Amino acid sequence: MKAKKSYGQHFLTREDIASNIADSLQLSNSYQKVLEIGPGRGFLTKYLLKKNYELIVVEADRDMVNYLRHHYKTLKGQIIEADFLKVQLEDFFENESFAIIGNFPYNISSQILFKMLDYKGQIPELVGMFQKEMAQRVVSAPNTKAYGVISVLVQAYYTGEYLFEVDKNCFAPPPKVQSAVIRLTRKADLELGCNAKLFKQVVKIAFSQRRKMLRNTMKSFLKGNPILSEDFFKQRPENLSVEDYVILTNRIEQHQKNNPPSN
Repeated sequence: MKAKKSYGQHFLTREDIASNIADSLQLSNSYQKVLEIGPGRGFLTKYLLKKNYELIVVEADRDMVNYLRHHYKTLKGQIIEADFLKVQLEDFFENESFAIIGNFPYNISSQILFKMLDYKGQIPELVGMFQKEMAQRVVSAPNTKAYGVISVLVQAYYTGEYLFEVDKNCFAPPPKVQSAVIRLTRKADLELGCNAKLFKQVVKIAFSQRRKMLRNTMKSFLKGNPILSEDFFKQRPENLSVEDYVILTNRIEQHQKNNPPSN
């Protein structure tokens, strides 16, 4: 079974690393279902099957699905043959909670995270292997070069941990980049304290010109408002914590309420 470029496949070859990834899940009594994304030939799957929870896998490559059905017969009825990004997860989990794990295809790793956020009410935990640069972005703190949109949006709801790195020579074929495994654990309180839709817009617009001060990037929201001259708005997007973005979102929403668009 050769790796296919079209699916971004790079097969892990180190048994100890696969075992460590499987052991990184911290399942609680409140959820016992796990979804593995992109199991491929089942190198990680075999370690997950040893655990005491219900495993479901989603795989888009039909050849890999056939391989899994032949070599991991206990999975037969628990293989979703589909592109994860197109799957309606409620069709398989209804309102149940489940964790996500996988050696994720790097070309869709950010989209996996955004989908996780869409289902955050059902996903208390994620353990995944990412391109090292992406892994650093997700868990990075304010005032760092890696801190960006994905950092803020994920950390608004999850606590991130950078677990360990994986050398590119641990794969066949080796990717061109280094890899790292992270764990995301959902926060106890999912209430942001602001309008979540507006929060997302504010974060994305702020980082669309990350070298500019907020007084420039927030003009589209706060046109004509004297607060733009405050010291707060002399900061750049990477200087703000999640809590700062919540405060900023609330101030913008208040401005919009006080200055409704004229007909």
